[in-house]
Amino acid sequence: MAVPHILVVDDDDSVREITQLALEMVGGWQVVAADSGVTALELARSHRPDAVLLDVMMPGMDGPTTFRHLQADEATRDIPVILLTAKVLAGERQLWDELAIHGVIPKPFDPMTLHAEVARLLGWDL
Repeated sequence: MAVPHILVVDDDDSVREITQLALEMVGGWQVVAADSGVTALELARSHRPDAVLLDVMMPGMDGPTTFRHLQADEATRDIPVILLTAKVLAGERQLWDELAIHGVIPKPFDPMTLHAEVARLLGWDL
């Protein structure tokens, strides 16, 4: 696979920066970042990333709502989405259970293995 292009969406500046650095510096991937669901929709259309890492809890447009908008747009519906969240409780029904996402990565995550976890969830050979 060519160098993956990833869209990272998180309203928390530090999480967004750590995620971007982990994917670029450790994984060697190219990353574009968004701080909101609205910006993510614009960047997904203009950059056509190979995948989106999407925070669940964001003000304004949350992750599941952003995902639904991505799915509704013919230009972005085929982009795989992985959710990033601090709200994972084993055995508890989640608000994204009905969404056709490719996986969930709990926060905090290990920046040194993030790219490998994303690749595993997407079925990419590194």
